[in-house]
Amino acid sequence: MSDEAVLSVKPLAGMPWETPDPFLFCVHHDDAYPKGNEQLGPAASLVGRNMGQDFEGKDGWRMYHGDVVPGFPSHPHRGFETVTIVRRGFIDHSDSLGATARFGHGDAQWLTAGKGIVHSEMFPLVNPDAPNPLELFQIWLNLPSVDKLAEPHFSMLWNQHIPRHVAKDAAGRTTEVTVVAGQVAGLKAPPPPPKSWASRPDSDVAIWTIKMAPEARWTLPRAMQGANRRLYFFSGSSLQVAGQTVPVSRMVALRPELDVELVNGPAESELLLLQGRPIGERVAQYGPFVMNTQAELQQAFMDYRRTEFGGWHWPSHGPVHPKGQGRFAKHADGRIEHMD
Repeated sequence: MSDEAVLSVKPLAGMPWETPDPFLFCVHHDDAYPKGNEQLGPAASLVGRNMGQDFEGKDGWRMYHGDVVPGFPSHPHRGFETVTIVRRGFIDHSDSLGATARFGHGDAQWLTAGKGIVHSEMFPLVNPDAPNPLELFQIWLNLPSVDKLAEPHFSMLWNQHIPRHVAKDAAGRTTEVTVVAGQVAGLKAPPPPPKSWASRPDSDVAIWTIKMAPEARWTLPRAMQGANRRLYFFSGSSLQVAGQTVPVSRMVALRPELDVELVNGPAESELLLLQGRPIGERVAQYGPFVMNTQAELQQAFMDYRRTEFGGWHWPSHGPVHPKGQGRFAKHADGRIEHMD
């Protein structure tokens, strides 16, 4: 295949990563948390950290906005969706709808903020005897103007329900594709929320993680013409993309209508694929609110001050579940799912 399949290659510098329409944001949190204490925070000194805004990565981990437990205490969103994929560790979720959950170890959460929601995302360090590594992606997917004020929707995509396609090349080397959104080789991801851009058949939204064995070969199948398509090469050493050698920590923009041969280098590689037909509307964003106009942003702030998007009914701004709590979700309608 010729190099025309590759439109550009850029360094993955800092956070968040650059994302194209219909995506707004992508971060890769990878924290080597130590043993946990009785409060499910780090059993380590917090001296020297900028508490409340701890993003520097001192000792390989961050408290983020948490002060006892790492994470992101209650904060509002409007006008878009969050897709959170937890590869290692746990997140304790609570929101203004009344939903709550503990998820991790391959689970994903898909949250439509729509007209407004407040949620917290805390990272409980449940193991008191060994390190508590946490790795996750959080991806923001925009909503079209017609659905900006949709009813909020909370859904869980449990690890055991997320399809994985394993392909072997002629030498028996494997490539594993985890399909959080979209489909590959006849395997379809669980349905996205009803008002998601991804729920439209012509949106061609795909969110995949791809793991390639050393020197594995795999052909990334073509997408819909007009879609935006990015590969984020976040772990490994080197990779050939349509014949072009790409070092690790790079973002590769691809021409969507072409199959793309991937040939891995000498180390196991991992990639994130984000793909989708652009919404093509004006974006007006201020922090956690994403609308189409400045007037709509002003209205979002007024509505939040007036209603607090349903209010916060939890005992703290960063609630966590007991140490022994397994993976579960309690939905706003009272339905409970237990996975452990």
